[in-house]
Amino acid sequence: MAAPAVARALIAAPDRGRWLWSVLVAALGLLTAGGSALEVYTPKEIFVANGTQGKLPCKFKSANMTGTLTSVSWSFQPEGTDSTVSFFHYSQGQVYAGNYPPFKDRISWAGDLEKKDASINIENIQFIHNGTYICDVKNPPDIVVQPGHIRLYVVEKEILPAFPVWGVVGIVTAVVLGLTLLITMILAVLYRRKNSKRDYTGCNTSENVSPVKQAPRKSPFDTEGLVKSLPSGSHQVTADCSSAHCTTLCSLVLCLIPGLKKNTEL
Repeated sequence: MAAPAVARALIAAPDRGRWLWSVLVAALGLLTAGGSALEVYTPKEIFVANGTQGKLPCKFKSANMTGTLTSVSWSFQPEGTDSTVSFFHYSQGQVYAGNYPPFKDRISWAGDLEKKDASINIENIQFIHNGTYICDVKNPPDIVVQPGHIRLYVVEKEILPAFPVWGVVGIVTAVVLGLTLLITMILAVLYRRKNSKRDYTGCNTSENVSPVKQAPRKSPFDTEGLVKSLPSGSHQVTADCSSAHCTTLCSLVLCLIPGLKKNTEL
């Protein structure tokens, strides 16, 4: 029954009394053998939309195990003031809420002392809750070097960036599908190029080329056939066999035709 009475007295006492209580606990820790520093960790600031639930996270590090002597106290410094008000105390598994009107029926315990967690929740946060929150943990014989301070900003719901989970899932799905389609198109283009190159180089061998039948070539000395095959008007053609035009085989044959025709008539 002593612990609840001390807790109620701590909440109801003025700021000077709470300061003396903290000094007394620290002094007892110094006089206790094996005492070490207890470190409290809190974020510097958090933003919460008005009308919603806000969590004030508070972690601590202690060399000793938590037990019945471990306690947590939360104080509030309203925005624009220098005074603090204690509005929450937790000890031996019991919650002791103060009578400070802005937090009446709004505070709930969200921590776990075994996990070194001293967090709390505030329901239905309003703009009146703007200010600085102080998390103070006692775990004798450890000594608190510095309590944790959190600056809470209460803002309109529209100001907070709203990015639902389904939006993230949709974006990830679209990116995956786009990459899959791109890879498929690249593979299809490479496959078509490979096949077209194979078709182009496949008929280079002489085995796939069908032989072309050529007409039998007549001997250049078969003058009789040449004479018969020539038209009648061609017998009147005269040529000078000593000219430069009779350099090829065909020209030579044409040069010999008039002489052969003359010998035939004789």
